[in-house]
Amino acid sequence: MIDTFEFLDELKGTFEPSQAEVLARLMGRLYKELANTVTKAEFAELTRVVNELSNNIKTLSERIDRLAEFQVKAEERFAKVEERLTRLEKVVEELAEAQKKTEDRLTRLEKVVEELAEAQKKAEERLTRLEKVVEELAEAQKRTEEVIKELAKDLGVTKRQLGDLSDTVGYTLENSAYKALPELLKRDYGIKVIGRLKRGYLRDIHGRPVEVNILGEATKNGKRITIIGESKARLSKKAIDKFVEKRLKAFGGVIKDIFPVIVTHMVSEPDAEEHAKKKGVALYYSYDF
Repeated sequence: MIDTFEFLDELKGTFEPSQAEVLARLMGRLYKELANTVTKAEFAELTRVVNELSNNIKTLSERIDRLAEFQVKAEERFAKVEERLTRLEKVVEELAEAQKKTEDRLTRLEKVVEELAEAQKKAEERLTRLEKVVEELAEAQKRTEEVIKELAKDLGVTKRQLGDLSDTVGYTLENSAYKALPELLKRDYGIKVIGRLKRGYLRDIHGRPVEVNILGEATKNGKRITIIGESKARLSKKAIDKFVEKRLKAFGGVIKDIFPVIVTHMVSEPDAEEHAKKKGVALYYSYDF
């Protein structure tokens, strides 16, 4: 007789309790039906088949357990894969966003490069114009220098002409003074000119020859004196001071008893004549001659 409780215990090791009970009852019912219809040899064969079936069920159960374990591991690996895929998707999204930002920056950079290229082009155009202006200025400068050279040449000629004219005026004034001064000095200062007045040279305190516009020997109150004078077309107080402090002092200690005199056409300051008197200089105008 078959032990259904033994089958039940074995089936519970493989199936759920409710399933194991159903299978145990089915096997018990099958055994009873077979016991009423089959021979002992057939029953033994059937028992062998049932035992073999039980073993196969156990083997199948073990395989199912391994499949379940594999399924768990597969699910764990799948979960990890999903997690990695999720992270990968996030990374891809971040890369896509970074790519978009990079493209935006590249677009802005291209725009800046275009603007720089345009600015460079304008700068080159301005530089070209500036170079042209510089060339024109250089050419104008060259022409200006040529004009200046010509003007300098003309100015030199003019200065020589003015110098010659000034000398002519001075010489004319002095020539008139040589003739008129002896009588005027005699009348105003009691000075008697010995010989005649002239242009000449005297040696200064350093022994150097100095040109004198009006030079002559004379006597005053029986005393020998030297007349030293200059001519100025237009006389100023500064010119009087220069005559006294430079020209007359150049002969100090070398020539005694100097009588200074200046002849002019006119004075440039209203008090120049009074200034000459204070400095002890005899002053005569051309219209006195």
